[in-house]
This record gives sequence, C-alpha cells and structure tokens, in this order.
Amino acid sequence: MRSKKWHFWALLLLLLAGGSVVNLWEHIGEASVVRRELKEFPTQVGRWQQRGADTRFDAQTESVLRADDYLARDYALPDGRFANFYVGYYATQRNGATYHSPLNCLPGAGWTLNEPAAIQITPADGGQPFEANRYIIQNGDARQLLIYWYQGRGRAVASEYWGKIYTVVDSVKRRRSDGAMVRVIVPIQKSEEDALALASELAAQAAPSLPTFVPN
Repeated sequence: MRSKKWHFWALLLLLLAGGSVVNLWEHIGEASVVRRELKEFPTQVGRWQQRGADTRFDAQTESVLRADDYLARDYALPDGRFANFYVGYYATQRNGATYHSPLNCLPGAGWTLNEPAAIQITPADGGQPFEANRYIIQNGDARQLLIYWYQGRGRAVASEYWGKIYTVVDSVKRRRSDGAMVRVIVPIQKSEEDALALASELAAQAAPSLPTFVPN
C-alpha cells in the first residue's frame, strides 16, 4: 500500500513539475537563435553558380507556405545543366506554420510522384552523411528528379514523421521548434541516374552552408 502511495505522489509531482515547465516556456516563448537571411546564401556552391535572380512567390503562395524566410534559386554548371534549389525556413512551428511536404504541394500543382526511394547525402566538407527522399516527378511530358529533406536544430532527416517528433522533443528540451525543408529539383535530360548525380552533388555542396541560415 505504501509503495502504491509513493508511486502516486511521485507521478503527481512529476506531472505538476512538467506542467509548470511547459507553462513557463510557453510564457517565455521560443529561444532566440542567430541566423543569416536566406537571400545571402552563397551564389556559388562548388561548381554550381547562381543562374538568374531569386524567385519570389506571389502573395497567395506565400500565405499558404507561411514561411518566415525562403530561398528559391536556380544554380547552373558551366555546361548549362541546372537545378532548382529551395529552402523554406520556419522560425517557430508552435503557431501552426510548418514545413509543406512536396508530397502534398506538388500533386496540387499537377505533378505525379513516382519511384520513391531514400538516398544518402554526404556533405562536401566531410560532415555527417544524412538521408534524403528521392522521387521522379512528372507533369505532362516534363520529367524531373526531386530530392528533399528536413533540417534544423542540428539534424537533417528524410522522414517527416521523425522530423515532427524531434520538433516536439526540442520544443520541450531546448525551447526551439525552428527548422526548414530543403529541396533540389533537376530536369531529367540524359537519364535518371545523371539527374540524381547532379541533384546529389548540389545538395552535398550546399549542405555545409545551411547551418548559417538554418541554425544548429
């Protein structure tokens, strides 16, 4: 009987303490982080050079994305092959604004997603390899290769499920829920293998610069 009472009071105290911490952090708000705006992202990463001006979405698209900062930019190689690079950053996900998965956005724009797979990206600076999602996307005769992952607070993960779990954990432990979705799209010209190699190369070259804009 005494053991059960001890367990009851211990659990009650734990719940009260946890509730107090959550309420306190909710009152204090998110921890502040230092970062640079994505418009300052390097115009050259490895062999890739920015092509044209950054894309800015219309007001309706921005209202749907609800990103606090984003970058949509084309990069090209000297031989003319190019890729689109997108990063959507959210300073907090406590207010309902969160990453927009390509699995939800692209079909609404008329794209079909096929041949899902997981690939490994090794940052060009020798950093920790991470997993990204890979799809072949098609809209009419246009075929492109897509890779994307979720990044923030020192992690890069492919799984949206695990991304959400880590967000909840870090929101409690670190008072942070900031993060980003990173996406690379390459038109399929020669072959799927060639497009994958190009997308992976750009991702690997861009990865070391990301923490400056999407803080660890």
